[in-house]
Order: sequence, then C-alpha cells, then structure tokens
Amino acid sequence: MVCYISNTPASASTAMQTWNDSAPIYQQLADRLAVQLLDGSPPEGEALPSVRHLAGQYVINPLTVTRALQALVDTDLIESRRGLGMFVRSGARERLLQAKREQFLHTEWPQLRDKLRRLGLSAQDLNWEAS
Repeated sequence: MVCYISNTPASASTAMQTWNDSAPIYQQLADRLAVQLLDGSPPEGEALPSVRHLAGQYVINPLTVTRALQALVDTDLIESRRGLGMFVRSGARERLLQAKREQFLHTEWPQLRDKLRRLGLSAQDLNWEAS
C-alpha cells in the first residue's frame, strides 16, 4: 500500500486553479494585489504580507511573488523598506484608481460599447443595480 502525504494546504487546490495562460503568473498576482489595494487592503502606509506568506497563500514560488511585488514597486504603488518589508505608498489607491479608470475608458469601454450595439442592447436594457 502506498500513501502520499502532502504539505499543501487544503485550500491551496482552489488557489492553484485560478492562474491562466493569458499573462505571466507574476503579472496576474500583481493585478490581484492591485485590486486589493483599490479595495483599501492594506491601507496606505501599512505593510503588505511577507513574500513567504503570499507564496504560501497563492501556492507559488517566492521568486514569482518577489517579481509581482517589484512590478508594484515599479508602478509606484508600494515601496520597500529595508529590513521591514513592503509598504503601501501614500496616494497609491488614488493613482491606481485613476489608471484603472483610464484603462477602462480607453480600452475596455469601446469594446463593451461595440458588443452592446451588436447585441442591440440600450442603456434602458441594462440594470445597474443588479448584483
């Protein structure tokens, strides 16, 4: 009889299934962390979880996490404080919100508007209050 023991957390199987081939995993993680920053978690001036914690949470290599965090540093959303970790920069949420709005209005909205027209949908057909 053969018995396999895994040190992977039970919840890890769902985290492992959430990556796709549309972009590198580090970029997907950076995007997820940016969404959390938009939601105010963690607040400006506060520390992000450690590389080791994020690697365990998302069941990915710590080097991938480091690369994702570096992408956020490069976009001026977080900063590294030597010996302390990564911290959310002041004004990061507002800068991120502005960038996401611009991206939506210039990239996503034109495609969505064209699709609505092709489907014959108008503003009256859309229910903004639905969840």
